[in-house]
Amino acid sequence: MFGALVKFFRKQAGYTQEEFAPIVGYSVESVSSIEQGRRLPSGKFVDSAERVLDAGGALKEAAKYLERTKGLANWFVPWANLEKTALCLWTYESRMIPGLLQIEPYAQALFEGRVPSLSNEEVEEKMIARAERKELLTNRPNTAYSFIIEEHVLRKPMGSPATHQAQIDHLLAMAGRRNIEIQVMPQIQEYHAGIDGPFRLLETPEHQWRAYSEGQENGLLISDPGVVSMVQLRYARMRSQALSLEDSLSLLREIRGAT
Repeated sequence: MFGALVKFFRKQAGYTQEEFAPIVGYSVESVSSIEQGRRLPSGKFVDSAERVLDAGGALKEAAKYLERTKGLANWFVPWANLEKTALCLWTYESRMIPGLLQIEPYAQALFEGRVPSLSNEEVEEKMIARAERKELLTNRPNTAYSFIIEEHVLRKPMGSPATHQAQIDHLLAMAGRRNIEIQVMPQIQEYHAGIDGPFRLLETPEHQWRAYSEGQENGLLISDPGVVSMVQLRYARMRSQALSLEDSLSLLREIRGAT
């Protein structure tokens, strides 16, 4: 329906796809895919199309009802939908910088290094989806975010040295927000409660807790109260085993200075 609206307003304005595409900064192929419903638009496209076509707010209003699934793994979509309204979100990560905290060059390096390789269109879809998820951190200031990240993840460069520096700078900036806490699990911590692998927890608006764990090409959304309670206990213990908020920031600054 959104694509049909774009096509309607484009024709009403007297543009062909070839004329319209460069004005909004997208390829003809991208415009065609959006109009045919094969591709979801980015926020940038919605804003540009609304302005260029003088749509009277219709495209922005219609975009509110779009549900993005492209760019997200099928098994991750249910969790991504829960994230949008979560009262709090806790994340422990031992493999990479959590997606919500990744800067664009870091994410780009991850997606371009995937095996098997992704097409340019697939990389773009994933980048758009990642960018939209990241908006949660700024658009939902009343949601409490907690991140526990393994020290070795922070020391491992992804992309260029400049990307590594920029990523650490971004973590320091995000940690300065009142609703975001970042703790580092130090390498000298021989054992901790999350040794079985990364996981996430969130509280829904109905004050119900959900957990999520992910592996190779699969993800598991957990609603069983007993299992969720166990995961909550593990995260609570990890908060005491990780560096304090102040010490975590000090270590991030140390890593930043060493890059």
